[in-house]
Amino acid sequence: MKITKEARRISREVFHASLTDGRLDPAKASELADWIVQQKPRHYVAILKEFTRLVRLETERRHAFIQSALPLDPATAESIVRSIHTAHGKDITTEFKVTPSLIGGLRIQIGSDVWDGTIFNRLQLLKEQL
Repeated sequence: MKITKEARRISREVFHASLTDGRLDPAKASELADWIVQQKPRHYVAILKEFTRLVRLETERRHAFIQSALPLDPATAESIVRSIHTAHGKDITTEFKVTPSLIGGLRIQIGSDVWDGTIFNRLQLLKEQL
């Protein structure tokens, strides 16, 4: 379903209204979504879908997913978290996952940004070059 310009504009306005000091306020977002459902403005389903997409993207942008081939020791994990907080702000949440198929190194994803320093990635790049 293609979203209309009006529905996109309204969803952006609702999304911006759900921010407090530039950060997503879950309570406000929930209240605004409930208000849209109750009022049922024109194209309200499309507005809610686009609003949900914007909230999901903002939530992903504030979450760091860190993968490593082996479990990280607490000092290394804390150092990585400090570096992420320094670069992206203190409100970034972090999630660590052990993925043995990476062989070695780290892969960090924050929103749509990915930093891949894994051996698996380097082998894939080498394979593509040959």
